[in-house]
Amino acid sequence: MPARVIVLAGPSGSGKSHLAERLGLPILRLDDFYRDGSDPALPRITSGANAGLVDWDDPASWLCSEAVDALTTLCRTGVVETPVYDIAHDGRNGYRKLSLDGSPLFVAEGIFAHHVVAPLREAGLLAAAYCLRQHPAVTFWRRLTRDLREHRKPPLVLLRRGLALARDQRRLVADAVSLGCLPVSADEAFRLVQALPVS
Repeated sequence: MPARVIVLAGPSGSGKSHLAERLGLPILRLDDFYRDGSDPALPRITSGANAGLVDWDDPASWLCSEAVDALTTLCRTGVVETPVYDIAHDGRNGYRKLSLDGSPLFVAEGIFAHHVVAPLREAGLLAAAYCLRQHPAVTFWRRLTRDLREHRKPPLVLLRRGLALARDQRRLVADAVSLGCLPVSADEAFRLVQALPVS
């Protein structure tokens, strides 16, 4: 039997990575499927203080079909090579091998994770899909402190981006729900995953 995927979606800073680690299952990090910074197909912000910068929060900045192919391969063969996206290199910096080692379930998490739900469900490979809910102030602070710590962008850019994402958070969650995710807290998702059948 193929393995099945637990999808963890949610706004940046909502706790997806932390929950994925807490679950103790193999993890495929969907954010590694971003386009390289030199890709001419990258979308741009068209208005406001950050106009002209790459819009990394637009799904067009991410390679959905490549991510779905990797998920499908991992489900059916138990092993896959995935890119390693490095912010410092503004793109991919090698590949890593991910093996399920016989696990019937694994986690796929990322800010665009809700876009893989429909194709996985259609292929019979979806175990569950959750969108993590969190108060916008909490996600704003988590995201800002993480991005500042990792020097992802200049502080003023990060602050403006964080405020825009906080204002847009309700719509982001609604989009994930419309694409098949169940809106839950991290603790609720943890309990639901523990109750999933493993065969």
